[in-house]
Parts: sequence; structure tokens; C-alpha cells
Amino acid sequence: MRDLNYELKQLCHRNRDGSFSTQRDRERVLDQIANQLHDWGYQHMGATSLKSKHVERLVESWKNAGLAVGTIKNRMTELRWWAEKIGKEKVVASDNAHYGIGQRQYVTNISKARELTAGDLSKITDPYTRMSLQLQAAFGLRRGESIKIRPEWADRGDKLVLKDTWTKGGRAREIPIRNEEQRRILDEAKRFAGRGSLIPTDQRYVEQLRRFEHHCEKAGIHGVHGHRHQYAQTRYREITGWAAPAAGGPRSKELTPAQRELDREARLTISMELGHEREQISSVYLGR
Repeated sequence: MRDLNYELKQLCHRNRDGSFSTQRDRERVLDQIANQLHDWGYQHMGATSLKSKHVERLVESWKNAGLAVGTIKNRMTELRWWAEKIGKEKVVASDNAHYGIGQRQYVTNISKARELTAGDLSKITDPYTRMSLQLQAAFGLRRGESIKIRPEWADRGDKLVLKDTWTKGGRAREIPIRNEEQRRILDEAKRFAGRGSLIPTDQRYVEQLRRFEHHCEKAGIHGVHGHRHQYAQTRYREITGWAAPAAGGPRSKELTPAQRELDREARLTISMELGHEREQISSVYLGR
């Protein structure tokens, strides 16, 4: 077996994210990608060798081959998964539009929100993972952000500032500190991490990411992205005064003109706090 095919296979086996069918499909797609790269002459690549030039050439080849937009987007998902697992998220642009891939319709009124409970935290034995989970829930952070963050640096009194090197797509952003619970959790994170991040000093990011996944799996905590959904829906209610459509609130077509304007402002605000550039993305978290 070629080196890249073998290393990607091992990467999949070490990181069993998602259902069995999701894992099987991911391994199949990555094997196809490895074969394609090998056929182009990239014969000495390893799993950590992925670069932007590889991604761009792959996308262009898929477009030229006439693959369906949905198929290309599925392959992009697996490329981002690969990049994340090797700690090179910036290699793949966070927005498919960057590669000229067609737009997806973001419409759902099914809530994927997940509340982080005291019972969840009591099952986590790794203090770094436990602290990261609390920051995810309190500030709507992505998994990687909650691991890379340096709480002392990020705390600016009334806001949490995220460096571009911590975020998906390399977009720095600010998140308001709005309540006592956020302040309590951030202060706890600062005491725990000191001047450092939530990566143990003897570990690399990828190693702590694997530890995080292992402890969440062991504790039965699945779908941690749902903490961002919960954050978004809580913020929507705070800003508008009513629940988001995905949380049982009125749909956009049921709002008055004044309410629709407030709805738009809330979605823009939440999209920025979550690290997205387009209001349209908010439908994934809030419904429409």
C-alpha cells in the first residue's frame, strides 16, 4: 500500500468520528484522493504533507470532471477533516465559495442544540477537555478554538478576543462577555491555563485534539458542535426577545416588518460571533 493511502487509513482508524457509515465513506473518499494525488506525481506524500496547492488542484479536477456540486462538497468535508486532524486547518479554505463551488441551501428548522450539563462534565476526567467544553458552551467556540485558546490573552474585560491562528479560516474575531456565568468560566480557565493555552505543555495540538475526542467519546458526549447551536439560539432569544425557529419560535414569514429587521440584525451579529461571514449561515443554527 502506498504511504499516503496507508497513513490516511491509519488517521481514520485513530479518529473514529461519526457513525460507522460516515467513517466508512470518509475512508473511501480519502483513499480515492490519495490515489488521485499519486497519479499526478505526488508519490512521496504523507498524511501531514497536505498543502493548499493539492486542494486547489483536486477541486479543479473535480469541477472539470463534471462532478455534482453535492459530491464535491462531500469531498471538501473530508479534506477539511484531514486538515484538522493534522493541525493544518488553514490549508483548506473554510468557505466553498473560495473555490467557486456552488452555493448550498442552508434551511433547517430542526434544532441541533446541545446543552452542556453538570452530569456531562462529571464524566470527563481530563481537566483540559473539561475546560475546553465549558468554553465551547459559554462562548460558542469551535472545538479547535477551545483547545488553542490562551484565556489570559483572550480576556479583554468586556469581550473575548480570538487570534486568527486559533480560528477556522484564519479570521480573528471578538465575542462579548455578557453575563456572570461567562465571566466565571473564563476566570476559571485563566487560573487553570496560566499564561498558556488549553494544550498541555508536553503535548502538541493534534495530540490534545485526540485526547479531547477520546474523553468525549468515553463520556458519551457526542455532537459537541451542538454547543455552538445552543449558544446561537440563546443569543437569538436575547437579541430578539423570541425563540429561534429551530427552537420552536416563529418562522421568518410569520414576522412583522419590524421583527424581520430585528431578526436580520440578530442573525448578522450571531454569524460574526460564531466566526462566519455570511448571515445565511445562521440558518444552520437558528432555522428560518
